Amino acid sequence: MNTSAQEILKIHFGYETFRKGQEELISHILKKEDCLGIMPTGAGKSICYQVPAMLLDGITLVISPLISLMKDQVDSLNEIGIPATYLNSSLSERDYIQTIENIFHRIYKIVYVSPEKLLSDSFIQLITNLPISMVAVDEAHCVSRWGHDFRPSFCEIASVIAKLTPRPIVTAFTATATERVKEDIIQVLQLEHPFTLTTGFNRSNLYFSVQSPENKKEYLLSFLKQHPHTSGIIYCSTRKIVEELFTFLEGHSFSVCKYHAGMSEQQREEAQNAFVYDRQEIMIATNAFGMGIDKSNVHYVVHYNMPKDLESYYQEAGRAGRDGDKAECVLLFHRSDIVMNKFLIEQSCSKENAKKEYQKLNEIIDYCNTNKCLRKYILEYFGENPDFENCHFCSNCNSEVQVTDITIDCQKILSCIKRMRERFGAGMVTDVLKGANTSKIKELQFQTLSTYGIMKEYSKDTIRDLISFLIAEGYIKSNESKYPTLSLTPLANTVLFEHKEVFIKKKIEKIVKPEKKSEKAQDSMDYDTELFEILRNLRREISNEAHIPPFIVFTDVTLKQMASFYPTTEESMLHISGVGDVKFEKYGTVFLQAIKDYIETKEKDRM
Repeated sequence: MNTSAQEILKIHFGYETFRKGQEELISHILKKEDCLGIMPTGAGKSICYQVPAMLLDGITLVISPLISLMKDQVDSLNEIGIPATYLNSSLSERDYIQTIENIFHRIYKIVYVSPEKLLSDSFIQLITNLPISMVAVDEAHCVSRWGHDFRPSFCEIASVIAKLTPRPIVTAFTATATERVKEDIIQVLQLEHPFTLTTGFNRSNLYFSVQSPENKKEYLLSFLKQHPHTSGIIYCSTRKIVEELFTFLEGHSFSVCKYHAGMSEQQREEAQNAFVYDRQEIMIATNAFGMGIDKSNVHYVVHYNMPKDLESYYQEAGRAGRDGDKAECVLLFHRSDIVMNKFLIEQSCSKENAKKEYQKLNEIIDYCNTNKCLRKYILEYFGENPDFENCHFCSNCNSEVQVTDITIDCQKILSCIKRMRERFGAGMVTDVLKGANTSKIKELQFQTLSTYGIMKEYSKDTIRDLISFLIAEGYIKSNESKYPTLSLTPLANTVLFEHKEVFIKKKIEKIVKPEKKSEKAQDSMDYDTELFEILRNLRREISNEAHIPPFIVFTDVTLKQMASFYPTTEESMLHISGVGDVKFEKYGTVFLQAIKDYIETKEKDRM
């Protein structure tokens, strides 16, 4: 490994060693190979192109989909002494012209640009006269129609790269990509024999939980009271729910802000800044908020409604715990979420895309209904084969459960589907099992079936929940359409004819946290909480004065290490993760003094 890369990592970023996958990717980039890096959120994808950018002769172009991402990245780079800038619609005409001039005079090593700006004739003319050493595509899943956030403009990136002589190194990075999305990225971006690295999708610091409370609002109140004075995001499926929840939580004196596409650009920017700058603790938002938000100290992400697919869920949940501390990801599931998502698919998708979206919807419904380890379920979805059955750090592995034998109920449902010749959906099957007296049942003569009315004492919701469970566990297959039909899998025969028993684990309704591990879920190290608060307040003062988010000064993890090891010299401070030479020169003295003052005060108190 090039020692210069190691030096850049320490001097500018303040880290002694590279994280998993970073060193390998950087090594291949410096050999001038195209690369595709698939690394989970918080794994340090940005460093993989930022470090080599400093070692390559020319300019690195970073194509990024969101303005907020660019600004945070550029602010962070400038803070650590790496000359960087961005070009997007947020710049005034004067600032844009000045930035273009600075780019032309090669003042910057890294230039962030939106895909739309990249495609403009004026920008293409500019970069064809500049030494572009690398083009890095961030959030590369946006190139794929099978991805959860397809952007048509990303499909034109390759045509611009083709105009550059000599052809630069092309790198692409994403946190979530199925095999199909991965193939699309390579093809659409025209990567040439790329070195591909998938570090794994597992975020071991995230605690995954699926809950189905009778009252979501009351559950949320209880959850938030257990997480005082911490940053978190609550995702909702619609603007209306965002507004209702914002009013509800504000009425209970929580520090909240809101974000959705129905707000003005200024309102959204103010809300985002309030959250990023730690002026408000809780962000309530639709999925319009989040991609590219680099806030490191988000301690929980709650999905108030089930999202549309697992890729979106994992991307959004992954905004928690980016600093490496333990964090919680809670999905609140209710059957009405399925109805809402189907409605949204019908409203926004063509017939061509609807089948794909229904398939994705069924996959996350299965996730909400499975008894399996939630972490294992997610990893298998992304093509991994984890070497564990239970992670012991998710609600299915750690919750108190009641195990119930539901074999007879399952036999009734499976038998009914078979007798209905596997041609109908869950609604009709439920009606037959309930013994409903509908004209459709009479027309089809389903009242003559032996399974007609054999579950009449059950509620419709209970029967539907059992059907969903059997789908999730692989006994029933549901086709991908607006009105899916149910069919039996070979596994169903083991229940019907081979006396296989079926058990369901019913979670006891409560706020699920890993028992005595709950404290660990908040903090991964022992530290002086009083000193941490002093350092956090100092950080807030510095960030306000410098007009940069607090985490750009130092992350929570860095402050916790300071509050754990009490560094009082330059040498000891430089051993703290996240404190490099550049950061120390800017902030080291003032933080050292704060620590010294705290120690002195404590010693006086003891006398």
